[in-house]
Amino acid sequence: MAKTKDRLYDTADTVRPYVDRALHDDDLRDNLKEAFNAARDVYAELLGGRNLTATATRVATDKDIQDNLKKTIEELRTAADRLQGKKDHGTRNSILLLGGIAAGILLNPMTGPATRSWIMEKITGESSNDFGYTSGNSDSAA
Repeated sequence: MAKTKDRLYDTADTVRPYVDRALHDDDLRDNLKEAFNAARDVYAELLGGRNLTATATRVATDKDIQDNLKKTIEELRTAADRLQGKKDHGTRNSILLLGGIAAGILLNPMTGPATRSWIMEKITGESSNDFGYTSGNSDSAA
């Protein structure tokens, strides 16, 4: 008897985070509502006294039904990810991409020096080449 109780408590502890997210996550509820509404629209469009062949033909050819099905699947996937606690890394990935592009432009031997001097002009307001590289030739200094 104690083993059954322990398994029940363990199962309840395992399920608790999912139930908590389902109850308190507004985005999750919005995703589920959108998925339900899109599925209901598809269902309403497909009903109408048609046989299976006519319904399948309509699904294959009607762009509105296909868009609603895609939206339903997308919203359900988003809801499932939120329920499981998966994080969206879109912002992080965008920042990394922009940082990589900026580093590529600034460190590129062809565009880097001109870009760096343009940025320094904008920051300091000076058009001189005070921050540029100098050659090791001492003859030009004399």
